[in-house]
Amino acid sequence: MPLDAVTVSALRAELAVRLTGGKIDKVQQPERDMLLLTVRSQGENLRLLLSAGVGSARAHITCAAFDNPAEPPMFCMLMRKHLVGSRIIDIRQPEMERMLLFELDSRDELGVPSKKQLVVEMIGRGSNLILVGEDGRIIDCIRRADFGEEAQRRLLPGMIYRLPPAQNKLPFFSQTPEQRRALAGAADRSLPMDKWLLSTFSGLSPLLCRELTHRCGGDWERLPAQMDALADTVAAGEFRPWLLRQEGRPMDFSFLPISQYGSAAALESCGSFSELLDEFYTGRDRLEQRRRRSRELQHTVKTARDRLQRKLAAQLEELRQTENMEQLRRKAELVTANLYRVKRGDRSLVCQDYYEPDCPEVTIPLDPLKTPQQNAAALFKDYRKSKGAKLHLTELTEKNSRELDYLNSVLEEIGRAETEKDLAGIRAELEETGYVRRPKGDKGRKTKPQAPLRFVTEDGLEVLAGRNNRQNDELTLKTARRTDYWFHTQRVHGSHVILRCDGLEPPERSVRQAAAIAAYYSQARDAGKTTVDYTMVRFVRKPSGALPGKVIYTEQRTVLAEADEALVDALRKN
Repeated sequence: MPLDAVTVSALRAELAVRLTGGKIDKVQQPERDMLLLTVRSQGENLRLLLSAGVGSARAHITCAAFDNPAEPPMFCMLMRKHLVGSRIIDIRQPEMERMLLFELDSRDELGVPSKKQLVVEMIGRGSNLILVGEDGRIIDCIRRADFGEEAQRRLLPGMIYRLPPAQNKLPFFSQTPEQRRALAGAADRSLPMDKWLLSTFSGLSPLLCRELTHRCGGDWERLPAQMDALADTVAAGEFRPWLLRQEGRPMDFSFLPISQYGSAAALESCGSFSELLDEFYTGRDRLEQRRRRSRELQHTVKTARDRLQRKLAAQLEELRQTENMEQLRRKAELVTANLYRVKRGDRSLVCQDYYEPDCPEVTIPLDPLKTPQQNAAALFKDYRKSKGAKLHLTELTEKNSRELDYLNSVLEEIGRAETEKDLAGIRAELEETGYVRRPKGDKGRKTKPQAPLRFVTEDGLEVLAGRNNRQNDELTLKTARRTDYWFHTQRVHGSHVILRCDGLEPPERSVRQAAAIAAYYSQARDAGKTTVDYTMVRFVRKPSGALPGKVIYTEQRTVLAEADEALVDALRKN
């Protein structure tokens, strides 16, 4: 849900206590519509997240880690110029608006003191981050608005900043009890109660409107008392962060306990509103961002795979047609043996097939425009052509089958990529193999290789897992010792997993935990129990010319394992 005005009010009070007087030391822009400010306040470094994302606009202190782009965007560079070194002197909220105004003391290019204002508008599709100068003019904004729906309120550098236009509704928390009672008495009761509340008052979210309706049981006579109770709670500042979970996943949040869902949702109290918003948005946003970023890469790989599948199907059909080449040779030899019986202009030859035990009569079609010798030569030519095609097509289909298997493994990697760096590593691999073109002007820049995933078993043994095919090769063929153990799911794509045991026989518990990691980072993650092969690294080798991630192995043993997310997380934290 988007932040409602009351939650923003509670959040403002919380941020004011922790950030007022703090100095902005660092500005980052990990996402297109997000700023991350590092603020030194009260002896600690706090990370203030400001987002103008549609459906995820917010402002709170975060503990989450974000990957920054290799090149900072222009908006980020401008914000660094104006914000780094500034102090937050106040945080304001226009009356019951979904906005926060950060008042800043800063200095201009010449070192002259100046005041600026960083405005965070959290108003659905119109959400924005705007930096306003001392003269009230917009320095820049993360989402500029010129024409179209925002024509009545243009947001461009150099223009005077004006607050968003007020809603054509009555402010709920500015009404007296008598006014609210009179409005409820004159309400159109053919409308659902929550719809009437939402269309009549500003400052109430759909969740609050449904909660008021639930608390009064849909009885219009009880509604005024519930509205007064809500207004008194807000006036007294009795805010507490509550998170609603459904099947363990965050589904909604509020500043008061929500009872409308009953047993269908679990209510959980958080330590602060920043913790609440961090918990609610971080996991959801990361999943959405990763999905958005991987979509283009996935589309490229799927297009290449589908094209290869069509090509392979056509080649297999041609290969199937070469199965009759022996029949062509036999026909050619039968025509040659019966040349004396064939005359120019004959359309067929009826002769005995001496290749069969009972020598049955067969009919061989002929070209009447050719001599008997030419008909025999044409059949031999078709035989040689078919024989050569079979050899060539066999090689092609084997090569294309390996490539198809490789592209399927890349699609599986993209599906389980956890960070932007994981996707960047997969893209680099595809650039090396020629499936993705390098950007113009990029001559193969060197990027710092990403470390493999690291785990520690309950017996204290280190486990490493590759993030992509290229890293799988590096891990198995260069990083691992010959006496370490190598794990991989049987017959399905997945990471190469190395159990480092210094040449000793690993405990059974560590073997099972390494196998569980191999199952989790594989195509069989959601398939329940699966078989995992493991062997010493010295028995694993890469065939000459094989694509990234492709190895062969011997002397393997097999264990049955299940992808256990809780176990993998615990071993990763170790």
